[in-house]
This record gives sequence, C-alpha cells and structure tokens, in this order.
Amino acid sequence: MDTYIVQAFNALSLSSILLLIAIGLVFSFGLMNVINMAHGEFIMVGAYVTFLVQRLFVIAFPDLQGLYLFVALAVAFVVTAALGFLLERLLIRHLYGRPLDTLLATWGVGLVLQQTARTIFGAPNVDVTAPAWLNGGFELAANVLLPYKRVFIIVLVTLCIVGIYVYVTRSAPGRRMRAVMQNRDMASCLGLSTARVDATTFALGSGLAGIAGCAVTLLGSVGPALGTYYIVDAFMVVVLGGVGQIAGTVLAALVIGGFNTMFELGSTASIGKVLVFLLIIGFLQWKPNGLMALRGRAS
Repeated sequence: MDTYIVQAFNALSLSSILLLIAIGLVFSFGLMNVINMAHGEFIMVGAYVTFLVQRLFVIAFPDLQGLYLFVALAVAFVVTAALGFLLERLLIRHLYGRPLDTLLATWGVGLVLQQTARTIFGAPNVDVTAPAWLNGGFELAANVLLPYKRVFIIVLVTLCIVGIYVYVTRSAPGRRMRAVMQNRDMASCLGLSTARVDATTFALGSGLAGIAGCAVTLLGSVGPALGTYYIVDAFMVVVLGGVGQIAGTVLAALVIGGFNTMFELGSTASIGKVLVFLLIIGFLQWKPNGLMALRGRAS
C-alpha cells in the first residue's frame, strides 16, 4: 500500500509539472495556431529570473528570504509576458498563416535567448535554494513521505488552472479572446481589435511559461538549455489533449504522468518515456484530434 501511495503521488506530481509547462502552449499553439519553439526558452527565462530574485533577497532582504518565491512568481510572469508581447508585436504578427516560417523564426529566437543566457550567467548550471518552509514533507507512514516542494507545485498548478478558467469564461478579455479565436473576421466586424487580442493572448501564454520556469527551479539546477528538456513534452501534452482544449490538456497531463510512472515501475525512465510515446502515436492514429476535440456543426 505504501508503494501504491508513493507512486500515485509521483504520477500526480509529474502530471502537474507537465501541465504547468504545457498550459502556456494552449494559448499560443492551441488557440492561436502559432508553433512557438521559443516556449522552452521562456521557461528558462522564468527560471533565471527566480535565481536573480533569490540573490536579491539574500543581499538586500536577508530576513525575508522565505518570501522570495512569491515575489519571483510575480516577477517571472511579468518579465516573460513582456518578452512574449514584444515577440508577437515585432515578429509573429507578420507571420500569421505561415506556420513553417513561424516555427523557424521562433526557433531562432530561442537560440538567441539561450546564447544570451550563456553570455550573462555562463554555461554552467546555477542552483536556486528553496525556501526553508519547503524543506521536508508530509510523512504519512514510515516509508511514505510527500515532499513539500512537489505539493507546492501541485497547489500552484491548481491555482493557475482555476485562474485561467475564470479569465477565459468570466472576464471580458477572455470572452474577446474566445471570440477572436473562434471567428476572427466576425469579431473584427463587431469592432474588436484582433491585433490587441493576439498580443495579449500570446503574452499570457508566455507569462505562464515564466511561472513554470519558477516552479522548475524547485526540482533542479538552472541552465541555458533548460527549456529544451521540456518543449517536446509540452507539445505532446497539448496535442494529445486536443488543440485549444484546456480541459483536454489537463486530462492529457494526467494520462501521460500516470502511464509514465506506471511504466517506470517495471523498466527505466528512458524506456518508460519511449513506451508513452508509442502509446500516444497509436492513440493519435485512432483519434487524430486528441482526447477532447473541438465540436462543431457538420458542414
């Protein structure tokens, strides 16, 4: 029973990490049909922002180091959202309807961001020290320990999903975003500024990548190539869930995390990931639109 509890928690923890990384792509790739290969580098930027905020607290506010993570979450969101807004305004807005050009352009932007990080911080990885209140975990039994860090990430993901749902379904900007993504021409005829909605939507997805980068620092070191480790998994979650479907993305993250943990029990992490890939390929052959395809009236 102890083993099952630990594995179930590991599956939920892995799913929450995948979901936090992929949720930003729901806006850029799922809703805007923009293949943003720089999404991983936005995660990297959010991680380095967290590192800088922690160093600032060590120097300027040594008595408040336990609070730096909350400040880092806000700063990482603002910085990466601003970068995403500039990227959309200066580059991506000229490439709508040209997916291959967008892919190559954002891939180039990602390389530039990686090299910039190497120039500023150096090639070696840097470590971010977690707040003291995140050390340890909930001890349910002698052999069952649920780390506070992963519990915090699960709570953070839950809050992000609730916030996104409220934004998309209950706020005026969210309704404008859905209107533009569903029928751009009609929304423009009704007076909506589609260019402003595009920039805001892309900035929101980029800001969520910054939050993911901040959370990832709790699990390991930060380096210029941090984003490349996650970009494939992020696209995999979005595609499996159904392009543009937030609920499908949540379900896909849970499915991938669960199967990955289950396969690792009888094999290695690498073989487990390969088996998950094979299952996803087979499922998409059967249902190309993913777990939750967007429904519409038949022509």
